Amino acid sequence: MGEKIVRLVVALSIGVWVTRYLGPVQFGILSYAQSFVGIFAALSSLGLSDIIVRELVKSQERKNVLLGSSFGLQTLGSTAIMIILVISISINDNEALTNKIILILGLLTFVNSFAVITTYFNSIVKSKFYAIPGLLGLAFSSLIKVFLILEGYPLIYFVYVLAFDVIFLTIGQIWFYRKLGHSISDWSFSWSVAKSLLKDAWPLILSGIIVSIYMKIDQVMIKEFMDNADVGYYSAAVRLSEAWYFIPTIICSSLFPAIINAKIISREMYMARLQKLYNLMVLLGVVIIVPVLLLSEWVILLLYGEAYNQSAGVLNIHILGSVFVFLGVANQKWFVSENFQAYNIICLGLGMITNVVLNIFLIPKYGIIGAAYATLISQFIASVLAPAFFEKTRNSFFMMLKAMFFVQIFKERKLV
Repeated sequence: MGEKIVRLVVALSIGVWVTRYLGPVQFGILSYAQSFVGIFAALSSLGLSDIIVRELVKSQERKNVLLGSSFGLQTLGSTAIMIILVISISINDNEALTNKIILILGLLTFVNSFAVITTYFNSIVKSKFYAIPGLLGLAFSSLIKVFLILEGYPLIYFVYVLAFDVIFLTIGQIWFYRKLGHSISDWSFSWSVAKSLLKDAWPLILSGIIVSIYMKIDQVMIKEFMDNADVGYYSAAVRLSEAWYFIPTIICSSLFPAIINAKIISREMYMARLQKLYNLMVLLGVVIIVPVLLLSEWVILLLYGEAYNQSAGVLNIHILGSVFVFLGVANQKWFVSENFQAYNIICLGLGMITNVVLNIFLIPKYGIIGAAYATLISQFIASVLAPAFFEKTRNSFFMMLKAMFFVQIFKERKLV
């Protein structure tokens, strides 16, 4: 958590400075390339992280074959990504610089395959061995970015810094892994283990692909319908809006065990705690939304400068979706608790389809404001409305509705 907070602070300082330095066009090129590669990112991770942690906790003696098989699968996934990217850039009409950045970011997915070491650290509750090299790499890359800005270096050098960040983190994790007395040369690949992992992970792979498309497609479509500058305006606003998304993740992960324990004790206590979690998510969303709506133009001007003045309108719309995103994070915990993962995939799929369709119609007519509305509507459908379509998940929909209209809070206040 400490590492995530530091990264947020750096993103709101050095990251904002980089965005301001690059300007809408150059920043738009970088954001488009990151989003384009990000759409296929799930093919690299294959949703194996939580599965590997579970298996390592159950059987540490199988560590080498589990990590080796997972690494092999993720490497195959990265190979598939590179084939897709090479075909894509060979038939598109992007600038040479954009395609070069896409290839560099695509190649980094191979390096990211070593993130299986992170799953081992998580399984032995030693997350510090991931956080320490992450923070050191962040410090070095931040200093390099400051140097690049002061010396007036072009965009491609900032891409090289992104690559440095990933490579440094990987080397750091390998070093700590060896320090614990292990070696990656001991890893082994087993087709039987790989098949078993994929059998358990396929719902996570599918949901990961859906989420990747759902979260990244808007910036790719803005580039296709408009230009790089518009991607830059939109991405600058989105990064400020999404900077708060770690909050519900941390809170829900912390409170989830208490909710599960309540389910064991009584259904009534379980539902009451779940309702309070939904209420908390809405309140947190409102606490973030109100100041942003009041100060958006001033914040954009202060952080990014007049060149990004078009980002304020996008920020005002996009930030409204925070309530739906926060509720969605809590609702996903409920899906896990009730073993309704299949419904979660369907809900996310409905949101993804809505986002794509609305972008097709709204971007050509309303530009980046249309893309922001498409995201807002799709977030509402995926997180709140979609559960209403199914009998088993409908109760969750009504609980979220109560939270959004503060029904439970008003009732408790009236009783007092």
